[in-house]
Amino acid sequence: MVAHAILSASASHRWLNCPPSARLCADKEDKASEYALQGTDAHTLCEHKLKKAIGMKSRNLTNSLSYYDAEMEECAEEYAGFCSSVVEKVKKNCKDPIVLIEQKLDFSKYVPEGFGTGDCVIIGDGTLYVIDYKHGKGVEVSAENNPQMMCYALGALNLFDGIYDINEVSMTIFQPRKENISTFVMEKDALYSWAETVLAPTARLAFDGEGDFKEGEHCQFCKVKATCRKRMEYNMELAKYDFEMPATLEDAEIAVLLTRVDEFISWATDIKEFALQQAISGTHYDGFKVIEGRSNRKYTDEEKVAETVTKAGQNPYEQKLLGITAMTALLGKKKFEELLGSLVYKPPGKPTLVPESDKRPAMNTAKDDFNEN
Repeated sequence: MVAHAILSASASHRWLNCPPSARLCADKEDKASEYALQGTDAHTLCEHKLKKAIGMKSRNLTNSLSYYDAEMEECAEEYAGFCSSVVEKVKKNCKDPIVLIEQKLDFSKYVPEGFGTGDCVIIGDGTLYVIDYKHGKGVEVSAENNPQMMCYALGALNLFDGIYDINEVSMTIFQPRKENISTFVMEKDALYSWAETVLAPTARLAFDGEGDFKEGEHCQFCKVKATCRKRMEYNMELAKYDFEMPATLEDAEIAVLLTRVDEFISWATDIKEFALQQAISGTHYDGFKVIEGRSNRKYTDEEKVAETVTKAGQNPYEQKLLGITAMTALLGKKKFEELLGSLVYKPPGKPTLVPESDKRPAMNTAKDDFNEN
C-alpha cells in the first residue's frame, strides 16, 4: 500500500491557502480517477524511457500499462529527451552529476511528515535541477513559485546541500500534452527563507487542523469542496447581485461579476454532482427526485450488424480522414512534416474573456481595429 502524506506536496497549494482543509481531506477516501490512473501509467513509462536514455538498467513494463497509447509513448520520449539534455548541460561543469529518478524526497524539517516523489532530480555544482512530469492536458501548470516544486527542491537540498556547492534551484514542469515547459529558478537562500517564514508555520497550522478557511481557485481539487461552508458563503455573496439584463449594469459591476462568476459556476456544479451522488445512495432532498436521463440507442453487437448489412449489399462503414494526431502517429513526425506540413494550419481560437494576469497576448477587438483606421 502506498503511503499518503497528510500534507502532500501535490496538495500544498491548497493547504497553504486553506490550512484546515488538510485534516478534512485526510479523512476522506481517495478515489483514483481515470485521469490519475492514466498519469500513473505515464510516469511509469517516463521512468523507463529516462533510465534507458541515460544508460541505466530498466525493465520495460509497457505491456502492463492499461492506458498506454502512441501519444503516451511520444510524451515519454520527449520527457526523456528533455531530462537527458539537462544532464548533458550539467556535465559541462560537473563531470559526475547525480541523477535521481522517482526519488523519495523528505522535507519534514518544514512540513510535519512531509515527503514526496521527485520525477527527476539532477545534482551538480552550482545548480540543483528538479523536473516534474505532468501528463494532464486540462490545466496548464506553471513552475513559477509553485509550492509543490519548492517542497521537492527542499527535499533534494536536504539530501545534497553541503555535499555539492549549490547556489540556486531550477524547477521545471514538463507538460507535453499542453506543449508547456515551465521553468522557475530561485536562489537557494530565498527558498530556505520561504521555507522558514511561510511553509513551516503554515504547515504546522494545517497539520494541527487550525488556521482559517479560505475560498479560491485552490478549491478545485479539494475533497470537501461541495460541502465546504466557507466556499458556500463566498459564492453566496455573488448570488446577492440582482441579475437583471446586462444593459442595466455598469461596466464596473460587470467586471466584478466576471472575477467571480467562473468560481460560482464551478461551485454550483460541484453541489449538483455531490447531491446527485448522495441521492443515488439514498439521501432525499425535499422537492427533488432522481430520474433516468435521456440516452441514445446502441447496437448490441457491432460485428453482427456490420455482417448483416454487408450481406444485404450495403456498406456499413463511413470513411473519415485521420485527425492530425492519429496521422502523425501513422506517418511519424518527420514524415508528417515532410508530406503534410504545408497542408496544415492552425485557425484562430474562439475569443475568450480572461483576467489580465493571463500570459496569452490580447487579440485585436473591434475597438482596436477602429482606432487603427
